[in-house]
Amino acid sequence: MVSLRPLSRSLPIASRAALFSTCSAASARPASLRAAGFANKLSTSPLSSAKPRFLPSSMRALTTAREKVKVLLCTYDGGQHAKDVPELLGTTENELGLRKWLEDQGHTLVTTSDKEGVDSKFEQELVDAEVIITTPFHPGYLKKDRLPKAKKLKLAITAGIGSDHVDLDLANKTNGGITVAEVTGSNVVSVAEHVVMTILVLIRNFVPAHEQVERGDWDVAAVAKQEYDLENKVVGTLGVGRIGERVLRRLKPFNCKLLYHDYQPLSTEKAEELGCELVSFDDLLERCDVLTINCPLHSETEDLFNKDNIAKMKPGSYLINTARGGIIVAKDVAAALESGHLAGYGGDVWYPQPAAPNHPLRTAKNPFGGGNAMVPHMSGTSLDAQKRYAEGTKAILQSYLSGKHDYRPEDLIVHKGSYATRAYGNDKKTS
Repeated sequence: MVSLRPLSRSLPIASRAALFSTCSAASARPASLRAAGFANKLSTSPLSSAKPRFLPSSMRALTTAREKVKVLLCTYDGGQHAKDVPELLGTTENELGLRKWLEDQGHTLVTTSDKEGVDSKFEQELVDAEVIITTPFHPGYLKKDRLPKAKKLKLAITAGIGSDHVDLDLANKTNGGITVAEVTGSNVVSVAEHVVMTILVLIRNFVPAHEQVERGDWDVAAVAKQEYDLENKVVGTLGVGRIGERVLRRLKPFNCKLLYHDYQPLSTEKAEELGCELVSFDDLLERCDVLTINCPLHSETEDLFNKDNIAKMKPGSYLINTARGGIIVAKDVAAALESGHLAGYGGDVWYPQPAAPNHPLRTAKNPFGGGNAMVPHMSGTSLDAQKRYAEGTKAILQSYLSGKHDYRPEDLIVHKGSYATRAYGNDKKTS
Protein backbone atom coordinates (compact mmCIF):
# COMPACT_ATOMS: atom_id res chain seq x y z
CA MET A 1 0.00 0.00 0.00
CA VAL A 2 1.10 3.58 -0.49
CA SER A 3 0.79 6.77 1.46
CA LEU A 4 -2.26 8.74 0.60
CA ARG A 5 -0.49 12.06 1.25
CA PRO A 6 1.75 12.33 -0.76
CA LEU A 7 2.12 9.25 -2.97
CA SER A 8 5.87 9.57 -3.41
CA ARG A 9 6.65 7.62 -0.25
CA SER A 10 5.38 4.47 1.39
CA LEU A 11 3.95 4.32 4.86
CA PRO A 12 4.57 1.44 7.26
CA ILE A 13 1.48 -0.47 8.32
CA ALA A 14 1.42 1.15 11.76
CA SER A 15 1.36 4.70 10.36
CA ARG A 16 -1.31 3.82 7.82
CA ALA A 17 -3.57 2.32 10.46
CA ALA A 18 -5.98 5.22 10.55
CA LEU A 19 -6.35 6.08 6.88
CA PHE A 20 -9.87 4.72 6.84
CA SER A 21 -12.72 4.28 9.24
CA THR A 22 -13.82 0.80 10.14
CA CYS A 23 -17.23 1.89 9.20
CA SER A 24 -18.51 7.24 5.82
CA ALA A 25 -33.75 28.98 20.29
CA ALA A 26 -35.91 28.76 22.49
CA SER A 27 -35.69 28.85 26.21
CA ALA A 28 -38.41 27.17 28.23
CA ARG A 29 -41.49 28.60 26.59
CA PRO A 30 -44.11 30.38 28.66
CA ALA A 31 -47.64 29.03 28.76
CA SER A 32 -48.91 32.03 26.81
CA LEU A 33 -46.92 30.95 23.77
CA ARG A 34 -47.92 27.33 24.17
CA ALA A 35 -51.53 28.43 24.22
CA ALA A 36 -50.96 30.52 21.11
CA GLY A 37 -50.58 27.37 19.09
CA PHE A 38 -46.83 26.98 18.71
CA ALA A 39 -47.10 23.23 18.65
CA ASN A 40 -46.98 20.57 16.00
CA LYS A 41 -47.55 16.90 16.68
CA LEU A 42 -44.84 14.58 15.44
CA SER A 43 -46.94 11.46 15.46
CA THR A 44 -44.34 9.16 14.01
CA SER A 45 -41.34 10.33 16.02
CA PRO A 46 -39.29 7.42 17.32
CA LEU A 47 -38.39 9.44 20.37
CA SER A 48 -41.68 10.22 22.03
CA SER A 49 -45.29 11.10 21.45
CA ALA A 50 -44.65 14.65 22.60
CA LYS A 51 -45.61 17.72 20.59
CA PRO A 52 -42.39 19.52 19.64
CA ARG A 53 -43.03 23.25 19.53
CA PHE A 54 -41.25 25.75 17.33
CA LEU A 55 -40.93 29.49 17.15
CA PRO A 56 -39.59 32.00 14.66
CA SER A 57 -35.89 32.54 15.20
CA SER A 58 -36.55 36.06 16.46
CA MET A 59 -38.20 34.54 19.55
CA ARG A 60 -35.29 32.24 20.36
CA ALA A 61 -33.38 33.73 23.26
CA LEU A 62 -30.09 33.15 25.00
CA THR A 63 -30.03 31.01 28.11
CA THR A 64 -31.48 32.50 31.28
CA ALA A 65 -30.10 31.76 34.71
CA ARG A 66 -32.65 29.12 35.65
CA GLU A 67 -31.84 26.52 32.96
CA LYS A 68 -29.59 23.61 33.83
CA VAL A 69 -27.98 22.96 30.44
CA LYS A 70 -28.12 24.86 27.18
CA VAL A 71 -28.21 22.67 24.06
CA LEU A 72 -27.56 24.29 20.68
CA LEU A 73 -28.88 22.43 17.63
CA CYS A 74 -27.75 23.44 14.13
CA THR A 75 -29.56 21.80 11.23
CA TYR A 76 -31.22 22.63 7.94
CA ASP A 77 -34.55 24.41 7.57
CA GLY A 78 -37.55 22.26 6.78
CA GLY A 79 -40.04 25.04 6.13
CA GLN A 80 -43.22 23.87 4.43
CA HIS A 81 -41.66 20.46 3.80
CA ALA A 82 -41.50 19.73 7.52
CA LYS A 83 -45.18 20.61 7.79
CA ASP A 84 -46.04 18.39 4.81
CA VAL A 85 -43.96 15.50 6.15
CA PRO A 86 -43.67 15.65 9.95
CA GLU A 87 -41.17 12.76 9.87
CA LEU A 88 -38.53 15.26 8.71
CA LEU A 89 -36.71 15.16 12.03
CA GLY A 90 -33.46 16.64 10.76
CA THR A 91 -34.88 20.16 10.47
CA THR A 92 -35.01 23.20 12.68
CA GLU A 93 -38.79 22.87 12.98
CA ASN A 94 -38.94 19.34 14.32
CA GLU A 95 -35.65 19.55 16.19
CA LEU A 96 -34.93 15.81 16.29
CA GLY A 97 -37.91 15.46 18.62
CA LEU A 98 -35.86 16.82 21.53
CA ARG A 99 -37.59 20.00 22.64
CA LYS A 100 -40.26 18.82 25.07
CA TRP A 101 -38.00 16.12 26.49
CA LEU A 102 -35.30 18.70 27.28
CA GLU A 103 -37.61 21.45 28.48
CA ASP A 104 -39.45 19.08 30.81
CA GLN A 105 -36.11 18.58 32.56
CA GLY A 106 -35.47 22.32 32.81
CA HIS A 107 -32.91 22.45 30.01
CA THR A 108 -32.86 24.89 27.09
CA LEU A 109 -32.86 23.97 23.41
CA VAL A 110 -31.75 26.61 20.91
CA THR A 111 -32.22 25.71 17.25
CA THR A 112 -30.94 27.48 14.16
CA SER A 113 -29.88 26.95 10.56
CA ASP A 114 -27.99 30.26 10.48
CA LYS A 115 -24.36 29.18 10.80
CA GLU A 116 -22.14 31.22 8.49
CA GLY A 117 -19.99 34.06 9.79
CA VAL A 118 -19.37 35.81 13.09
CA ASP A 119 -22.82 37.39 13.11
CA SER A 120 -24.63 34.09 12.62
CA LYS A 121 -27.06 32.78 15.22
CA PHE A 122 -24.90 29.67 15.63
CA GLU A 123 -21.83 31.73 16.54
CA GLN A 124 -23.78 33.99 18.88
CA GLU A 125 -25.32 31.09 20.76
CA LEU A 126 -22.30 28.78 21.06
CA VAL A 127 -20.60 31.05 23.60
CA ASP A 128 -22.61 29.61 26.51
CA ALA A 129 -23.80 26.29 25.09
CA GLU A 130 -22.81 23.20 27.05
CA VAL A 131 -23.91 20.80 24.30
CA ILE A 132 -23.84 21.41 20.55
CA ILE A 133 -25.64 19.11 18.11
CA THR A 134 -25.11 19.45 14.38
CA THR A 135 -25.76 17.31 11.33
CA PRO A 136 -23.32 16.36 8.57
CA PHE A 137 -25.89 17.63 6.07
CA HIS A 138 -25.80 21.23 7.34
CA PRO A 139 -22.72 21.27 9.56
CA GLY A 140 -22.03 23.90 12.14
CA TYR A 141 -18.26 24.05 11.79
CA LEU A 142 -16.32 24.02 15.07
CA LYS A 143 -12.80 24.91 14.03
CA LYS A 144 -9.97 27.02 15.42
CA ASP A 145 -11.91 30.25 14.93
CA ARG A 146 -14.90 29.07 16.96
CA LEU A 147 -13.96 26.49 19.57
CA PRO A 148 -12.11 28.97 21.83
CA LYS A 149 -15.34 31.01 22.02
CA ALA A 150 -17.33 28.03 23.31
CA LYS A 151 -16.30 28.48 26.93
CA LYS A 152 -18.87 26.05 28.37
CA LEU A 153 -18.89 23.39 25.67
CA LYS A 154 -18.52 19.84 26.99
CA LEU A 155 -20.23 17.67 24.36
CA ALA A 156 -20.47 17.96 20.56
CA ILE A 157 -22.85 15.47 18.97
CA THR A 158 -23.01 14.66 15.27
CA ALA A 159 -26.59 13.67 14.43
CA GLY A 160 -25.40 11.19 11.85
CA ILE A 161 -21.91 10.02 10.89
CA GLY A 162 -18.76 12.04 10.27
CA SER A 163 -17.26 14.55 12.70
CA ASP A 164 -14.73 16.27 10.44
CA HIS A 165 -16.61 19.56 10.93
CA VAL A 166 -14.95 19.65 14.38
CA ASP A 167 -11.24 20.36 14.92
CA LEU A 168 -10.71 17.17 16.89
CA ASP A 169 -7.17 17.93 18.04
CA LEU A 170 -8.34 21.26 19.46
CA ALA A 171 -11.44 19.67 20.98
CA ASN A 172 -9.16 17.42 23.03
CA LYS A 173 -7.47 20.52 24.48
CA THR A 174 -10.51 22.75 24.99
CA ASN A 175 -12.40 23.06 28.29
CA GLY A 176 -10.57 20.07 29.71
CA GLY A 177 -11.49 17.94 26.72
CA ILE A 178 -14.72 18.18 24.73
CA THR A 179 -16.39 14.85 24.02
CA VAL A 180 -17.22 14.46 20.34
CA ALA A 181 -19.68 11.68 19.55
CA GLU A 182 -21.67 10.55 16.54
CA VAL A 183 -24.42 8.02 15.92
CA THR A 184 -22.36 5.23 14.44
CA GLY A 185 -24.25 3.00 12.02
CA SER A 186 -27.29 5.25 11.81
CA ASN A 187 -27.19 5.88 8.08
CA VAL A 188 -24.79 3.31 6.63
CA VAL A 189 -27.55 1.45 4.79
CA SER A 190 -28.93 4.71 3.42
CA VAL A 191 -25.53 5.82 2.08
CA ALA A 192 -24.67 2.40 0.63
CA GLU A 193 -27.94 2.35 -1.29
CA HIS A 194 -27.24 5.85 -2.58
CA VAL A 195 -23.80 4.77 -3.82
CA VAL A 196 -25.25 1.90 -5.83
CA MET A 197 -27.96 4.15 -7.23
CA THR A 198 -25.41 6.76 -8.28
CA ILE A 199 -23.24 4.17 -10.02
CA LEU A 200 -26.22 2.98 -12.05
CA VAL A 201 -27.41 6.52 -12.82
CA LEU A 202 -23.99 7.37 -14.22
CA ILE A 203 -23.08 4.31 -16.25
CA ARG A 204 -26.58 4.01 -17.72
CA ASN A 205 -26.41 7.71 -18.68
CA PHE A 206 -29.76 8.25 -17.01
CA VAL A 207 -29.67 12.01 -16.38
CA PRO A 208 -29.04 13.15 -19.98
CA ALA A 209 -31.64 10.67 -21.22
CA HIS A 210 -34.23 11.98 -18.80
CA GLU A 211 -33.39 15.60 -19.65
CA GLN A 212 -33.83 14.76 -23.32
CA VAL A 213 -37.35 13.49 -22.66
CA GLU A 214 -38.17 16.60 -20.62
CA ARG A 215 -37.10 18.80 -23.52
CA GLY A 216 -39.47 16.96 -25.83
CA ASP A 217 -36.62 15.43 -27.86
CA TRP A 218 -36.15 11.81 -28.91
CA ASP A 219 -32.63 10.80 -29.92
CA VAL A 220 -31.73 7.32 -28.66
CA ALA A 221 -28.30 7.30 -30.28
CA ALA A 222 -27.30 10.52 -28.52
CA VAL A 223 -27.74 9.00 -25.06
CA ALA A 224 -26.95 5.35 -25.82
CA LYS A 225 -23.41 6.22 -26.95
CA GLN A 226 -22.48 6.83 -23.30
CA GLU A 227 -24.49 3.96 -21.76
CA TYR A 228 -22.93 0.78 -20.35
CA ASP A 229 -23.82 -2.34 -18.39
CA LEU A 230 -22.48 -2.71 -14.86
CA GLU A 231 -21.88 -6.45 -15.29
CA ASN A 232 -18.22 -7.39 -15.79
CA LYS A 233 -16.98 -3.91 -14.87
CA VAL A 234 -14.21 -3.44 -12.31
CA VAL A 235 -15.65 -1.63 -9.30
CA GLY A 236 -13.61 -0.67 -6.26
CA THR A 237 -14.11 1.02 -2.91
CA LEU A 238 -11.62 3.20 -1.09
CA GLY A 239 -12.38 2.13 2.46
CA VAL A 240 -14.28 -1.03 3.38
CA GLY A 241 -15.84 -0.16 6.70
CA ARG A 242 -19.52 -0.23 7.50
CA ILE A 243 -20.51 1.57 4.29
CA GLY A 244 -17.86 0.20 1.96
CA GLU A 245 -18.64 -3.38 2.90
CA ARG A 246 -22.35 -2.84 2.31
CA VAL A 247 -21.62 -1.32 -1.09
CA LEU A 248 -19.64 -4.41 -2.10
CA ARG A 249 -22.36 -6.68 -0.78
CA ARG A 250 -24.97 -4.92 -2.89
CA LEU A 251 -22.76 -4.94 -5.99
CA LYS A 252 -21.93 -8.64 -5.85
CA PRO A 253 -25.17 -9.74 -7.63
CA PHE A 254 -24.24 -7.50 -10.58
CA ASN A 255 -21.32 -9.84 -11.34
CA CYS A 256 -18.68 -7.14 -11.17
CA LYS A 257 -14.99 -7.60 -10.46
CA LEU A 258 -14.81 -6.13 -6.93
CA LEU A 259 -11.69 -4.48 -5.47
CA TYR A 260 -11.02 -2.62 -2.25
CA HIS A 261 -8.22 -0.71 -0.55
CA ASP A 262 -8.06 -0.28 3.20
CA TYR A 263 -5.39 -0.27 5.89
CA GLN A 264 -7.10 -3.24 7.52
CA PRO A 265 -7.83 -6.23 5.26
CA LEU A 266 -11.09 -8.07 5.49
CA SER A 267 -10.91 -11.55 6.92
CA THR A 268 -10.34 -14.29 4.37
CA GLU A 269 -13.85 -15.56 5.00
CA LYS A 270 -15.45 -12.11 4.52
CA ALA A 271 -13.44 -11.41 1.35
CA GLU A 272 -14.50 -14.74 -0.11
CA GLU A 273 -18.11 -14.10 0.87
CA LEU A 274 -18.11 -10.73 -0.88
CA GLY A 275 -15.93 -11.90 -3.76
CA CYS A 276 -13.55 -8.95 -3.45
CA GLU A 277 -9.79 -8.47 -3.72
CA LEU A 278 -7.49 -6.24 -1.63
CA VAL A 279 -5.26 -4.05 -3.82
CA SER A 280 -2.89 -1.12 -3.37
CA PHE A 281 -4.16 2.43 -3.76
CA ASP A 282 -2.37 2.82 -7.10
CA ASP A 283 -3.85 -0.44 -8.36
CA LEU A 284 -7.29 0.74 -7.32
CA LEU A 285 -6.84 3.92 -9.34
CA GLU A 286 -5.47 2.16 -12.40
CA ARG A 287 -7.83 -0.81 -12.59
CA CYS A 288 -11.27 0.51 -11.67
CA ASP A 289 -13.98 1.36 -14.17
CA VAL A 290 -15.93 2.70 -11.19
CA LEU A 291 -14.33 3.88 -7.94
CA THR A 292 -16.37 4.81 -4.88
CA ILE A 293 -14.95 6.74 -1.93
CA ASN A 294 -16.07 5.42 1.47
CA CYS A 295 -13.43 6.67 3.92
CA PRO A 296 -13.37 9.54 6.44
CA LEU A 297 -11.85 12.95 5.86
CA HIS A 298 -8.71 13.70 7.85
CA SER A 299 -5.17 14.91 7.20
CA GLU A 300 -4.20 11.81 5.20
CA THR A 301 -7.23 11.86 2.88
CA GLU A 302 -7.78 15.59 2.43
CA ASP A 303 -7.42 16.58 -1.26
CA LEU A 304 -6.49 12.98 -2.05
CA PHE A 305 -8.21 13.00 -5.42
CA ASN A 306 -6.17 15.78 -6.97
CA LYS A 307 -5.11 16.11 -10.61
CA ASP A 308 -2.12 13.78 -10.16
CA ASN A 309 -4.10 10.90 -8.69
CA ILE A 310 -7.04 11.43 -11.01
CA ALA A 311 -4.60 11.18 -13.92
CA LYS A 312 -3.76 7.64 -12.75
CA MET A 313 -7.37 6.58 -13.08
CA LYS A 314 -8.50 4.66 -16.14
CA PRO A 315 -9.59 7.02 -18.96
CA GLY A 316 -13.38 7.09 -19.13
CA SER A 317 -13.83 5.82 -15.56
CA TYR A 318 -16.37 6.99 -12.99
CA LEU A 319 -15.78 8.44 -9.52
CA ILE A 320 -18.42 8.34 -6.76
CA ASN A 321 -18.08 10.33 -3.53
CA THR A 322 -20.57 10.11 -0.69
CA ALA A 323 -17.84 10.44 1.96
CA ARG A 324 -16.72 14.07 2.24
CA GLY A 325 -16.22 16.91 -0.22
CA GLY A 326 -12.77 17.68 1.15
CA ILE A 327 -11.38 14.34 -0.05
CA ILE A 328 -11.41 15.59 -3.64
CA VAL A 329 -10.10 18.79 -5.23
CA ALA A 330 -13.27 20.09 -6.85
CA LYS A 331 -11.62 22.02 -9.67
CA ASP A 332 -9.46 19.03 -10.59
CA VAL A 333 -12.44 16.68 -10.70
CA ALA A 334 -14.39 19.21 -12.79
CA ALA A 335 -11.47 19.55 -15.22
CA ALA A 336 -11.14 15.77 -15.56
CA LEU A 337 -14.87 15.47 -16.21
CA GLU A 338 -14.87 18.23 -18.81
CA SER A 339 -11.88 16.69 -20.61
CA GLY A 340 -13.51 13.27 -20.64
CA HIS A 341 -10.80 11.60 -18.58
CA LEU A 342 -13.58 11.00 -16.07
CA ALA A 343 -16.78 9.89 -17.78
CA GLY A 344 -18.76 10.76 -14.68
CA TYR A 345 -18.68 12.08 -11.14
CA GLY A 346 -21.51 11.70 -8.68
CA GLY A 347 -22.36 11.85 -5.04
CA ASP A 348 -23.77 14.25 -2.49
CA VAL A 349 -20.89 15.78 -0.52
CA TRP A 350 -19.40 19.25 -0.99
CA TYR A 351 -17.04 21.60 0.79
CA PRO A 352 -18.15 23.79 2.33
CA GLN A 353 -21.80 22.97 2.78
CA PRO A 354 -24.12 24.33 1.52
CA ALA A 355 -22.16 24.52 -1.74
CA ALA A 356 -21.65 27.96 -3.26
CA PRO A 357 -23.89 28.72 -6.25
CA ASN A 358 -20.81 28.78 -8.49
CA HIS A 359 -19.28 25.55 -7.16
CA PRO A 360 -17.69 23.89 -10.23
CA LEU A 361 -19.30 20.50 -9.59
CA ARG A 362 -22.80 21.92 -9.82
CA THR A 363 -22.49 22.23 -13.60
CA ALA A 364 -19.40 20.33 -14.82
CA LYS A 365 -20.20 17.76 -17.53
CA ASN A 366 -18.31 15.42 -19.82
CA PRO A 367 -17.83 16.22 -23.55
CA PHE A 368 -21.15 14.53 -24.36
CA GLY A 369 -23.09 16.78 -21.98
CA GLY A 370 -23.59 14.22 -19.21
CA GLY A 371 -21.68 12.53 -16.43
CA ASN A 372 -22.88 14.68 -13.53
CA ALA A 373 -24.89 12.96 -10.79
CA MET A 374 -24.42 15.44 -7.94
CA VAL A 375 -27.20 16.17 -5.44
CA PRO A 376 -27.38 18.03 -2.11
CA HIS A 377 -26.03 16.12 0.88
CA MET A 378 -28.97 13.77 1.27
CA SER A 379 -27.78 10.17 1.08
CA GLY A 380 -27.65 9.71 4.85
CA THR A 381 -30.78 11.63 5.73
CA SER A 382 -33.59 9.50 4.37
CA LEU A 383 -36.63 9.43 6.62
CA ASP A 384 -35.57 6.00 7.88
CA ALA A 385 -32.06 7.26 8.66
CA GLN A 386 -33.44 10.35 10.38
CA LYS A 387 -35.32 8.19 12.84
CA ARG A 388 -32.17 6.22 13.62
CA TYR A 389 -29.90 9.22 14.15
CA ALA A 390 -32.59 11.06 16.15
CA GLU A 391 -32.85 8.10 18.52
CA GLY A 392 -29.07 7.85 18.74
CA THR A 393 -28.66 11.56 19.41
CA LYS A 394 -31.14 11.37 22.27
CA ALA A 395 -29.33 8.35 23.72
CA ILE A 396 -26.00 10.20 23.71
CA LEU A 397 -27.62 13.27 25.24
CA GLN A 398 -29.33 11.16 27.91
CA SER A 399 -26.01 9.56 28.80
CA TYR A 400 -24.48 13.00 29.28
CA LEU A 401 -27.36 14.62 31.16
CA SER A 402 -27.69 11.67 33.52
CA GLY A 403 -24.07 12.04 34.53
CA LYS A 404 -23.41 8.39 33.72
CA HIS A 405 -21.48 9.10 30.53
CA ASP A 406 -22.07 5.49 29.58
CA TYR A 407 -21.81 6.12 25.85
CA ARG A 408 -21.62 3.35 23.28
CA PRO A 409 -17.86 3.01 22.68
CA GLU A 410 -18.37 2.96 18.91
CA ASP A 411 -20.06 6.38 19.06
CA LEU A 412 -17.08 8.15 20.63
CA ILE A 413 -14.62 10.06 18.44
CA VAL A 414 -12.71 11.98 21.13
CA HIS A 415 -13.34 11.62 24.85
CA LYS A 416 -11.57 12.69 28.04
CA GLY A 417 -8.93 14.60 26.12
CA SER A 418 -7.85 11.84 23.74
CA TYR A 419 -8.97 9.96 20.66
CA ALA A 420 -11.37 7.08 21.15
CA THR A 421 -11.09 5.83 17.57
CA ARG A 422 -8.42 5.13 14.99
CA ALA A 423 -10.54 6.54 12.15
CA TYR A 424 -9.24 10.13 12.09
CA GLY A 425 -5.50 10.01 11.47
CA ASN A 426 -2.44 7.83 11.74
CA ASP A 427 -1.40 8.92 15.24
CA LYS A 428 -4.70 8.15 16.90
CA LYS A 429 -5.93 5.33 19.09
CA THR A 430 -4.92 1.96 17.70
CA SER A 431 -7.23 -0.40 19.54
